[in-house]
Amino acid sequence: MFSSVDTIWVLLGATLVFFMQAGFAMVETGFTRAKNAGNIIMKNLMDFAVGTPVYWILGFGLMFGASNAGIIGTPDFFIQGEYAFGSLPTWAYVIFQTVFCATAATIVSGAMAERTKFSAYCIYSLLISAVVYPVSGHWIWGGGWLASLGFHDFAGSTAVHMVGGAAAL
Repeated sequence: MFSSVDTIWVLLGATLVFFMQAGFAMVETGFTRAKNAGNIIMKNLMDFAVGTPVYWILGFGLMFGASNAGIIGTPDFFIQGEYAFGSLPTWAYVIFQTVFCATAATIVSGAMAERTKFSAYCIYSLLISAVVYPVSGHWIWGGGWLASLGFHDFAGSTAVHMVGGAAAL
């Protein structure tokens, strides 16, 4: 049984996090030279355009699939398995986690502004969305080794922002 109120709340939260993409794009564009504005906007768009399919194809399963010694989840290509997320439908939670994945990738865009070729950035975005964010997310939210030690990251400050910051570094 799903709760419509919980589902709407989570999808509203996902919408707000999705609009962080636009905010990051505007901040990064404001901090760079005008000639690079189009490049910055495209990098932020590609985080979502490249990251979403690979997260749905591979990343979500690695993040929330059955744990393999607490390190990585079992791959579940195209999210075919059954997942229990309380009173939420699986796909509402998938959308919520997808926007967080894109946010983790976008954090790096600001640190690399004006310093990276577009094609290299797209490869980075693909890798962080497919493997890096899902594996670290599994440790924290997917029942991995940090979660088993009692680690709790309520709002994503570690799972999203620390991973993005560490990747930027």
